[in-house]
This record gives sequence, structure tokens and C-alpha cells, in this order.
Amino acid sequence: MGVLPRFPEGFLWGTATAAYQIEGAVKEDGRGASIWDTFCAEPGRIKHGATGEVACDHYHRWPEDVALMADLGVGAYRFSVAWPRIQPEGRGPANARGLDFYDRLVDALAARGVAPAVTLYHWDLPQALEDGGGWLDRDTAHRFAEYAGLVADRLGDRVDLWITLNEPFVHMTEGYGIGVHAPGRTLLLDALPAAHHLLLGHGLAVAALRERTAGRIALTNNYSPVWPATGSAEDRAAAAAFDALQNRLFTDPVLLGRYPDLSAYGVTGLPFVRDGDLAAIAAPLDRLGVNYYSPTRIAAPQAAARPRTGGASVMAEVEDHLEGAGLPFEDVPIDGYRVTAFGWPVVPGGLREMLLHLRDEYGDALPPILVTENGCSVQDEPGRPDQERIDFLDGHLRALHQAMEEGADVRGYFVWSLLDNFEWAEGYEQRFGLVHVDYATLERTPKASYHWLRERLAEQRVSPAPSG
Repeated sequence: MGVLPRFPEGFLWGTATAAYQIEGAVKEDGRGASIWDTFCAEPGRIKHGATGEVACDHYHRWPEDVALMADLGVGAYRFSVAWPRIQPEGRGPANARGLDFYDRLVDALAARGVAPAVTLYHWDLPQALEDGGGWLDRDTAHRFAEYAGLVADRLGDRVDLWITLNEPFVHMTEGYGIGVHAPGRTLLLDALPAAHHLLLGHGLAVAALRERTAGRIALTNNYSPVWPATGSAEDRAAAAAFDALQNRLFTDPVLLGRYPDLSAYGVTGLPFVRDGDLAAIAAPLDRLGVNYYSPTRIAAPQAAARPRTGGASVMAEVEDHLEGAGLPFEDVPIDGYRVTAFGWPVVPGGLREMLLHLRDEYGDALPPILVTENGCSVQDEPGRPDQERIDFLDGHLRALHQAMEEGADVRGYFVWSLLDNFEWAEGYEQRFGLVHVDYATLERTPKASYHWLRERLAEQRVSPAPSG
């Protein structure tokens, strides 16, 4: 460990958050209810009954958080806009007070030299739209495009990077498939209409943004290299089936204009796809966002479940809930690597592998990439150096640089996350932040990893000495 390899001039360094995870103030300034407000209110949904009602209180403490970013030395901040703040019922005119908050935030970031990167949807659907069917209802895609236009009308002159959706695969699977996230539906593969309507909403939002802003537009997916458990034909086929769901379902339609082969799941037609939908979904993008946390190891399904001994992937919980659903794969542990506090294996080389796989798989159809999330959960406290996070970041940045040297066109990297925050169904147990948040006092304390990254970014800004 030490000085990082030098990244290209103009490489974008950033950090990231999401509205429901940090903002709080869920009933202020005209904000409507979101599916996460409803989900958190249902007993047993969230560990220890936690909610995002206060979270990090970023809604009131944002000047302090902007100052932390400026001191860190990042060039960009990826945050999400809360749809219920803009349209409390998910339709109709904009709530001016909601837009005012983001207007102030964007101006403050610009004043400190931090470029705003706006994610329009990070899972907080207005509850009123969910009551009408949510993402299972085609109309929600049109409502999303309307909302995107309202945000761009206010912020489009100052935002150069727009991300339509964050991790739609996770939202569809955990929210509509197995119900461990809001809105808590358990439809299994009958959740596929939500996938299509999320993608259609993305495509319609791209058109709305193009009409209003010259900013770059991206879609962010959660990608995971898929490793067959063995070299057997059965395990390779299972891995291919899983890859179609995890990595291709929300990428092929956008970059290739078609859905991947889902016949392994018994799906041979998608009756909810209408004429013109795929053309809208495949509207050209300026960037592809890649969120990476760990690989996934996949085997053919077994008659008896294999014991889990740790090292499980991000998808292990999902596969556990789907056990018995007749799926053509089984998630199995990845051994031989240390794990995060979440139990996810730490595999920096998986980031390199995924980036090169995307390059090889999509070729000229692949736009330049931004790594829009990468980070880890550590059980850290003030005064205890979070060396595990430092090691994680150092390893992944070196793997990223190697991938770029091998031809991956990557233009930026965002650490997840700036702050410890509300980690969805895990409540406040998992800490991903560079900055510690005391949830009783809301005091922010930069961690050792914050100071480490600050030093590394300062080194990147220093011009190399001229040779000979």
C-alpha cells in the first residue's frame, strides 16, 4: 500500500449517497409518503424497527456535508432526488419547496467546486403510485418521465451528469420479487413486468432530459462477475442463467435493443412489451454506471440445500428467499477471501474482471463507464481506524487502474458512501461511510479512511515531475 497508480487527467473522483438513506425530514416542506415510509412502518420489516424519518438529517445539515466533501477533495457528488419531495402524489405540478432544497444544494456544491451528479430514482417511489400498481403498472413509466422533466426544468442548467435509475435489478428483485425491500411484494418471476416498466421509464426519462439539458445521461446497474462453482456443464449453464438475470436483464435492452434469453426460467415471451418500447429503452447513453461490491458463485440447483459457511455474495439473501421457486441456479459461498461486516467477500479483482467483461461483451455499444458505487461495510467507531475500508479502497482502485490499462474506458469513481446511513432493511447496523455518524447526536466524524482518501486525491492532483 502507498501512493496509488496515477489516473488520467480529468478522471472524476466522487462520493455518493441516496435521498432516503440520509435526508430525514420525511414530512417537511410538502414531501409526500414514499414506499419506504410505508415499508418501515410495518412491524418486522427493518432491523430494530429503524426508519429513515431522521436518518442523517442531511435535509437540515447539508451545508456541513458539503463542507466535508470539499475538504475531502472530490470533484463530484452523486446524490438522489426524492421523487415524493417533487411530486408528493407522483403526478401533477412540482412542489416548489422540494425543488428549492435541491436547488440550494446544487448551488452550494458548485460554489465549492464539487460537480452535482443527480440520480433521479433510488427506490423511493411515491406511495400514491404504488397504490395504483407501482412499477407493475405501465403508467408509472410515464409518470417517471414527467417527474424527470420537472427536475431538469429546475436544475438542468447546472447539472452535467444525470443518472435515471439506480440498480433496477435490485429494486425489482428485492422489492417486487422477494419482498425484503419496499414495497414488499413477493411475486418471484411475476415481477418481470416491473423490470420492463423500469426500463421503459428510463428510456422515456432520457427523452425528457434530452429536451431540457445538455448534460450527460447514464443508467446505473449493480454488476457482479458470475463464477461457476465447478467446470461442469450444469454449473456453467446455471451461471449463464444467473448472469442473464443479474447482469444482462437491465443492460441488453439498453445497449443492444433486446432482452436476453430467459428460457432457463421458462420465460419465452414478454407480453407486456409493446411496439416501440425497445427503441425508447435503447436511446443512446453518454455513460454506463457500474456499481460493484462482490462476485457471485453459482451452481446448478441441488436436491438438498448446501450449508452456507460465510463468504456469501450480495445475492445470497435473494437466493435464500427464492429457494424452492424452481430457479435454475443456486448461490454458493465464495471461500478464501476476507468478508465485510455484511458478509460479502472482498474481491478487488472482480471489479477488473467485470469491467473487462462489459468491454468484451458489448464492444462499440458500450459507452464510457463510471464506477458509480464501490465501498464496504465495516463495524467501526470513532477512534478505531477503519483499516478494513482503507484496504478495500486501495485494492479496488488498483484493480480499476489495471482494468483501465487493459482497455476499459472508465471515466470516474464514486465511493459508497460519504456518510454512515440508513442501510435499507438492515437499518443502522451496517456502516459504509467515510464519515461516522452518531445517530443520537448526528455528529459527523471523519474516519481514517476519509483522511486516507483525502491524501490519495491530493496526490492525484499533483502534477508528476517532468522526466529527464
